[in-house]
Amino acid sequence: MKKAVVFDMDGVIFDSEKLYRKHWMLSAKEYNLDESVMVTLLDRIAGATKDRNELLMKEHFGEDFDYMVFREATMNRMDEDIAENGLDLKPGVRELFNYLKSHGYLIGLATSTYKERAEKNLKRAGLISYFDGIMYGGIVAKGKPAPDIYEHACQILGVNPEEAIGIEDSINGVISSHAAGLYTVMVVDLVKPNEEALQAADQVYDSLFEVKKLLENGID
Repeated sequence: MKKAVVFDMDGVIFDSEKLYRKHWMLSAKEYNLDESVMVTLLDRIAGATKDRNELLMKEHFGEDFDYMVFREATMNRMDEDIAENGLDLKPGVRELFNYLKSHGYLIGLATSTYKERAEKNLKRAGLISYFDGIMYGGIVAKGKPAPDIYEHACQILGVNPEEAIGIEDSINGVISSHAAGLYTVMVVDLVKPNEEALQAADQVYDSLFEVKKLLENGID
């Protein structure tokens, strides 16, 4: 019996992946990076930690590439964009959250985004009170695609991984949730599932409304 649902944040709760991509590409142009290379990196960056992405970016742009400065400039500009224009929710978020609460499910969060930024966005959207346990980025030593963040999210919620469902949109996140032992659902956003993700995901859907239907029908 499933007792909890653990969500990724960006691309699952918030329609933010398109903003990440917009600002990554703006920064690539500003720093005179090969934009075609950046495009190919975007799927691999999604859902991963800043430390893992630093290694990935240096692999392609050289060891002298100052990723942390690049990242800070990118994220600051994105924060300004959100402050000015807001951040949309993905379709079905509120409906699914209300369904989960009314049917006794625990709700968790497992995001690679650090606490200050994630908490600000969740509070702005009026969602933070829904969560029974939150794992922010930087809390565990190994972020996605390692299973640690989902394992710790389940510990916080007081459930075994096999009693939980992980909801993800990125390949890194799907691998993380599956490796931790959760029933894993990929809700496709901008990242299309590759063979590894298809093997790891128990279900692949196009929206959170389908997740609600899955729960209504029951999971073995």
